[in-house]
Amino acid sequence: MEKVSQKVTFDMNEAQYQTDLEKYKEMAIQLGASKATIVDASDIPIEERVTLKCQVPRCISYGVSAHCPPNTLKPSELRDIVKDYHKAILFIKDLPSRIMGISADTLDDLMTAYRDIYDIVSELESQAFYDGHYLAVGFAAGSCRHTLCLAHATCAALEGNSCRHYFRSRPSMEAVGINVFKMVASVGWEIYPIGTDAQLEHIPKGTMAGIVIVY
Repeated sequence: MEKVSQKVTFDMNEAQYQTDLEKYKEMAIQLGASKATIVDASDIPIEERVTLKCQVPRCISYGVSAHCPPNTLKPSELRDIVKDYHKAILFIKDLPSRIMGISADTLDDLMTAYRDIYDIVSELESQAFYDGHYLAVGFAAGSCRHTLCLAHATCAALEGNSCRHYFRSRPSMEAVGINVFKMVASVGWEIYPIGTDAQLEHIPKGTMAGIVIVY
């Protein structure tokens, strides 16, 4: 979809910033998010121990994507970068807990939900870019390698080729050290850890999250 490009200005007033943020929040809902909110960039919890969980126990996506550890931004790098930002849009998509249970019966639904997060993030980031917030950057959920390129044997970017989905793919929040559970809970939303041994019938819902750091 074509977008109107706004003139870049460095004297945008606070009211315009707020108007843009409210627009992105509403966009997230229209695109399929269950909830969305504006957060301070300084409140984004970025921790090395989050990426530790990519290695222990070892995630199947570790090292197989240009956007997964150890090939993407380190938490310390993102932490320094985020110091130059002020506001972000955090959103979640709620799912039936059975879909998050990682079974063969629900794998297609799970992959569809992950792709939805990528699409919401890329659309919000794109809109912010055209609105003049040209350094907006977003992070999704799950590995793009298994979400967008499952049918391919390898990650094209790791082989020195162009990414097959260069505008759509990006690191997950966890891949760069963002503590998703802490962040979602800190804004007052419910989130539950769901693993392969979870009693799904006792878990109200599953949750996926995405974030776009706007300016």
